[in-house]
Amino acid sequence: MTSKLDQLREITTVVADTGDIEAVARLKPVDCTTNPSIVLKALGTPMFADAIKEAVAWGKKQGGNSEAVSSAVADRLAISVGAALVKLVPGRVSTEVDADLSFDTEASLAKARAIIAAYKDRGIDQDRILIKLASTWEGIRAAEVLQKEGIDCNLTLLFSKAQAIACADAKVFLISPFVGRILDWYKKSTGKEFTPEEDPGVISVREIYNYYKANDIKTIVMGASFRSAGEIEALAGCDRLTISPNLLDELAKDEGKLERKLSPESRKPDPKVSVDEKTFRWMMNEDAMATEKLAEGIRAFAKDLGTLRTMVQKELQLAAA
Repeated sequence: MTSKLDQLREITTVVADTGDIEAVARLKPVDCTTNPSIVLKALGTPMFADAIKEAVAWGKKQGGNSEAVSSAVADRLAISVGAALVKLVPGRVSTEVDADLSFDTEASLAKARAIIAAYKDRGIDQDRILIKLASTWEGIRAAEVLQKEGIDCNLTLLFSKAQAIACADAKVFLISPFVGRILDWYKKSTGKEFTPEEDPGVISVREIYNYYKANDIKTIVMGASFRSAGEIEALAGCDRLTISPNLLDELAKDEGKLERKLSPESRKPDPKVSVDEKTFRWMMNEDAMATEKLAEGIRAFAKDLGTLRTMVQKELQLAAA
């Protein structure tokens, strides 16, 4: 029998949501996504010990252990994780712009261009990288500029159709609507349990997918942040799904039949609209879940980024001693 993972691969591009090099080599996804949490976890493994030594030595040459140098070394380490993943996948690796820049379009643009330049210095072309930005109004505006420059973007922390519409207007390459975090919010706020078919996160992605296909929008929909294999199965046929290694393993061991749930042919009419800044902010204001989860996600990524920078600063101080 064919596993559900292999069946899924026939209708959906499978992406690994991890910085675990061994898992990526074993599971063979097309793409990989990273974020500050994933980078921090990857750097805690023996595999990146030499990368940390190299980055710290580089930072020491830049002039010590100032905040600016710590930040630059942290960036260098994130690129090291991304570069290792590029060697293992045939497609793209997403690398995230600092979460603390989520409300600063110009700073996000500068950081994104610096990320692309850093990969280029390692011989990695920009067509192997996706710049990952939070789906704030400012992040979407940065993505719009980058797309015009030929730099493809992955808009993350996406929880609402308003964000998806704004991303489509900006002609971004890919969006990552978060399934599990939406479910988390509704379970906490209602006290209810949901089947995969009732799952508010699944329903949200299905609505966004339908809107895009109904209006011939080319932006790729990549469901993310899954809590169960059931959620993944409920979105079988979505353009892409980014999945953690434990759930990829679960699907690989399951030889049951996988039913396709999404396809461009099954789309239903959904009139195309556009959103300006005022409309976007109002729609977000009216969606408590999207507003809260976006803010929470930015805080969490910023916290892990801060942890990474603190770790780097300690290593720099030890190197200077």
